[in-house]
Amino acid sequence: MKIRFYGFLFLITLVCLTLLDVFPSASVQAENQPDVFVGIDIAYGGFDQIKQLVDEVSPYTNLFVLGCTGITQNKLELEKACQYLFDKGMFFIVYQDYPLDFNWFSNDKSSWIEGANARWGINFMGFYYADEVGGRQLDLDPHWTTVKKADNYANASIQFNMRTSKSVEWFRNSYSGGQNVTLFTSDYAFYKFDYQAGYDVLLAQFGWNYSRQLNAALCRGAATAQDKQWGVMITWTYRQPPYIESGEELYNDLLLAYDNGAKYILVFNSNKEYTDNILRQDHLDALKQFWQYSQQNPRKVSLVGDRTAYILPEDYAYGFRGPNDKIWGLWEADALSAPISIELGNLLQQYGSKLDIVYQDSLGLGSTQEYKSIIYSNSSVLVSPTFAKQQEDAFSNPNFIALIVIISATLVVAMFSKFYLKNIGSNPKSKSLNS
Repeated sequence: MKIRFYGFLFLITLVCLTLLDVFPSASVQAENQPDVFVGIDIAYGGFDQIKQLVDEVSPYTNLFVLGCTGITQNKLELEKACQYLFDKGMFFIVYQDYPLDFNWFSNDKSSWIEGANARWGINFMGFYYADEVGGRQLDLDPHWTTVKKADNYANASIQFNMRTSKSVEWFRNSYSGGQNVTLFTSDYAFYKFDYQAGYDVLLAQFGWNYSRQLNAALCRGAATAQDKQWGVMITWTYRQPPYIESGEELYNDLLLAYDNGAKYILVFNSNKEYTDNILRQDHLDALKQFWQYSQQNPRKVSLVGDRTAYILPEDYAYGFRGPNDKIWGLWEADALSAPISIELGNLLQQYGSKLDIVYQDSLGLGSTQEYKSIIYSNSSVLVSPTFAKQQEDAFSNPNFIALIVIISATLVVAMFSKFYLKNIGSNPKSKSLNS
């Protein structure tokens, strides 16, 4: 009797554990999208040029940014391009700059978004709104400088956040009717401050002679603190033809972005006048080679617990393009600039892709408490208490909770059944009925 009873309980437990796989978890739902999005941001031409490039690259890319305002500010042309991309199985992002430019959006902003979501679903990934907001501030761009005067670093941070977030919210509410539409942008500075202002995805620019690994560390560190996604935009290396690096160098940058865990990897395609293609055959070959590599070599996810965080002072918006770069674009390098630059250079050589750069006020946010260790800008090291966080994550896992409930229920049934059978066995009436 006892063997049958416990065998029955064991069978119930196995069935319950199997049922856990019936309910989709977040990881299962995430499989509906690729592990990495790879593609091109085309910022020139019309529909014919887009069609030609899509026909060429669609076998070895899955993402396209419609970055030419000649298309994106024309409703019919935009919808034709979006439909063509959708029919090709591509994901796509629509670039928009100043909302006032879009006369055709004036009366049907939210209805267009609703139609886009209905027609193209998850293939329409959102808007690429504005461009290089942090970089323009750093270089005091005459056409778009968010903060022109500030009392100190903290005051500059407050002004930047207030004005940029106001612009982002205005765009989001105006063009999506309050719906949750993902907003992308690329930048080469101030990633943390861009995220805080309301952007959902930032693309760290790989270009010029700037350190690729440094920008990846800054952008990934900011994304980790804000619990957001990040990527890379490979852009110009030169200000004149050929503009972009060689095919071999492009391939190396694609690999670097991939190995650092970038979710989105894009190549910018346009000349200075926004009139022509700059990608040669060697660049297309590099994209094709990288696509094959990514399909054959699933990347090993770099967990936060395997990485080290370098901690910057709060509101220290330094450009990091050299020891004499500016702070917020408003102040010259200060006493911290050279020591931090030298220390970061050494740490990047030591840790490589396992170093994130995080601001002090971001500690405790997102997944930052999971870092293996943290290094403050004064070179003091503190080991991060990851065990408590791991316990917290375990108890917040729905499958783990379901397992605990099933085990508890099984134990209760076992105790009740044992008690019930014991009473039956000791009841003379039941014995006489069984005899």
